[in-house]
Amino acid sequence: MISFVFSIAVLILGYFVYGKFIEKIFGVQPEKETPAIRLRDDVDFMPLPTWRIFLIQFLNIAGLGPIFGAIAGAMFGPSAFLWIVFGSIFAGAVHDYLSGMLSVRHDGLSISEIVGIYLGNNMKQLMRFFTIVLLIFVGTVFLMGPAKIVDGMTENVWGVWVWVGIILVYYVLSTLLPIDKLIGKLYPIFGIAMLLMAIGLLIALFFGDYHIPELLPSNIRNMTTNPEATPLFPILFVTIACGAISGFHATQSPLMARCMKNERLGRKIFFGTMITEGVVALIWAATAMTFFGNVADLNDAMLANNNNAAWAANEISLNMLGGIGGILALLGIVAAPITSGDTAFRSARLILSDVFKFDQKKIRNRLVISIPLFIVAFALTQIDFGIIWRYFAWSNQTLATVVLWTITAYLIYENKAYWITLIPALFMTMVCCTYILVAPEGFQLPTNISYIGGALITLSISILFWYHSTQKKKVILEI
Repeated sequence: MISFVFSIAVLILGYFVYGKFIEKIFGVQPEKETPAIRLRDDVDFMPLPTWRIFLIQFLNIAGLGPIFGAIAGAMFGPSAFLWIVFGSIFAGAVHDYLSGMLSVRHDGLSISEIVGIYLGNNMKQLMRFFTIVLLIFVGTVFLMGPAKIVDGMTENVWGVWVWVGIILVYYVLSTLLPIDKLIGKLYPIFGIAMLLMAIGLLIALFFGDYHIPELLPSNIRNMTTNPEATPLFPILFVTIACGAISGFHATQSPLMARCMKNERLGRKIFFGTMITEGVVALIWAATAMTFFGNVADLNDAMLANNNNAAWAANEISLNMLGGIGGILALLGIVAAPITSGDTAFRSARLILSDVFKFDQKKIRNRLVISIPLFIVAFALTQIDFGIIWRYFAWSNQTLATVVLWTITAYLIYENKAYWITLIPALFMTMVCCTYILVAPEGFQLPTNISYIGGALITLSISILFWYHSTQKKKVILEI
């Protein structure tokens, strides 16, 4: 319990101390007009209250990640606590804040366009394709996931596909309507439900008969059932994504970059929501490690239920929070992914509108872009959910890595402290390269060979990046 409480304290301290440090390095300009005011169109660009933006951003980035990812990550043991805490502060929050603020500085541009500004046209074209594919994956995952959960809650009365249809209709409306209509009105309710759910679990942990494992040298190891098949590095760092660092967040930040009234709000909205998500992930990880008895019992329970994190979340919610609390928790579990799925499609629409310079004031123009996205997403629902999720997890972390390199390039060009993103960029490059070499959905190479291969690829990418950034900086200085 001591390690758990200390971890929460460090996360909160990270917001006030390291968050302020990152904000100072970026250099906010409170007097500068934001895109919400300068480019207001009352569809995507419009100023919203700060508290509303915070809840929208929080729900956008939360999804199933800090719940399902944290439960799956808890199977590795207390090592998950370390990744959630240090990942959230030094990687995730920095990634979210600086990518969000770069969008603010560039008229609310989508992340693929920002990548192009700092890493070149070839990377822009690649990232346009990559982010659209990722967002469709997200929309598909967060379409099937909540549909299955609600179907289970209602004891299969209507069937999964009826719920898929209902959620899809909501996604269409939330993608097409102005942001202050459905999203602006529903998110505060769902946000409060999700936060109350986490608070309820936290209270249950403190006052119930639960024993959270401590961060001791003997516990900092791979505690999964089959450590050789699931090496802690890199599997843990992809399993827990949204609770530590996630590229999906960079696709969502432009939505709120188009609604902020002042640059000074960036730390609260972007850095603050990532830290909040880290706290939620920490609570779910600790709960999973204790609810079933211990980490070994968690692994046994998950194995007996096909590693179904939705089943585990359902069991935890109903048993730890009782009737009303359980309903509230399940509302959070269902609402969280839905409120990431709808904005995934909305983000995809905005990226495509940026690419084709297609004005979005008219509903007809929004339909032209959105309909193909929903057709593709529905087609993907026919593929096994587990396969979609695994590829989403890797592509999600790969996008985060590219965004970190992009921000590093920006900081180099601006003569700012680029090490704040260079270090996490190097680490995440090693994670993603090693993962695709060793993972079942990758090349399935032996662990030692994967480590060597990951290190060599990381070194090569670093050299190419350094050459590109130094050459471009010379051009900038000459101009």
